Amino acid sequence: MIEAVVFDLDGTLVNLPIDYELLFGEFKKIMKRSELRPLVETISMTDEATRDNVFKAWEKAELAVSGRIASNETGLGIYREHKGKRKGLVTLQGRAIVKLILRDFDLDFDFIVTREDTLSRVDQILKAARKLGADKRNVLFVGNTEGDAAAARQVGCKFLRVK
Repeated sequence: MIEAVVFDLDGTLVNLPIDYELLFGEFKKIMKRSELRPLVETISMTDEATRDNVFKAWEKAELAVSGRIASNETGLGIYREHKGKRKGLVTLQGRAIVKLILRDFDLDFDFIVTREDTLSRVDQILKAARKLGADKRNVLFVGNTEGDAAAARQVGCKFLRVK
């Protein structure tokens, strides 16, 4: 039985038209590195000041496209199907853009985890499940990437991929 549903944001509920190649170029300058992948681990290993600068550049890129964010109707349909269930949002997007997206797309979540809380998708899902009061085995995680699927397997929750 599904007790709670946890959603990814970008690529699942909405599509942010960020030029990631350009953004990664900015990250390389900030971190003084030629190789960033895997990005989450690379950012996690930096000092706090560098991480703050990366997050500022990321937020600037997110806010720059805020007027052009498109809905993902498949993901939003799944969101609507679970009306009445406890819902969480986990995302590598920042709080500022998340707040705008929730307002603009009329979305509501019982608990939200952003990159400012943790960059680890596994930790994000576990934190959301805990805060939603759900056994992780009874959580449905809705995401769009192989990384999302792998995180769900590692957590031990159910997974539904949005295309």
